[in-house]
Amino acid sequence: MQKLRLDKWLWAARFYKTRSLCKQAIEGGKVHVNGQRVKVSKDVIVGDEIRVRQGYDDRDIVVLALSDQRKGAPEAQLLYQETSESLAKREAAALARKAAGGLIGRPDHKPNKRERRQIHRFKNINDENA
Repeated sequence: MQKLRLDKWLWAARFYKTRSLCKQAIEGGKVHVNGQRVKVSKDVIVGDEIRVRQGYDDRDIVVLALSDQRKGAPEAQLLYQETSESLAKREAAALARKAAGGLIGRPDHKPNKRERRQIHRFKNINDENA
């Protein structure tokens, strides 16, 4: 096997659960091959550099092997190697998020009726001023 579709390889390498999620990520600009935004049907070859955005993190990986079959995680990790710079950046970003504490994330509760009214009032005031 000399080349393989990008969406199929990302699925086999276990970056996304389904091929449709791979397709959405690629079309959404979250996947770049050799620094270029690509289409779903882009052919991947051994040695390509792929940048994948997952959540808060960007992963820079190098393709080591091709597979069109989804296997277990240990076998899937043999298909690629993450660069050392990417690992260092992800660890630094994780530490920064942890240091920020609760500033980044979700609220601790759903807004009640009074808070929802305040939110709507605030949004309406800002919409009128814009």
